Amino acid sequence: MAELIGPRLYSCCNCRNHVSLHDDIISKAFQGRNGRAFLFSHAMNIVTGPKEDRHLITGLHTVADVYCSDCHKVLGWKYERAYEASQKYKEGKFILEKSKIVKENW
Repeated sequence: MAELIGPRLYSCCNCRNHVSLHDDIISKAFQGRNGRAFLFSHAMNIVTGPKEDRHLITGLHTVADVYCSDCHKVLGWKYERAYEASQKYKEGKFILEKSKIVKENW
């Protein structure tokens, strides 16, 4: 009998709340505050903080920190606005830091 396997997920490293699907990764080549980070098209079970302008490696962006909806640990940020045309693809996308998430169902 075949074993039922669910989708590959990423969870909060603190409380194991599911925060994103592996299939929603756009890129693994991003830099977070504390090292490597992944760009996701969607995130779930998160809460966003207030919007603020930040000077990041790729220029000025309006971002909002994202927190786990269960334990409130900061996991990364959401790109709300990119000011440079070449960075517009990031708008509405999520950065989740590799050190703040763990793999589930792998």
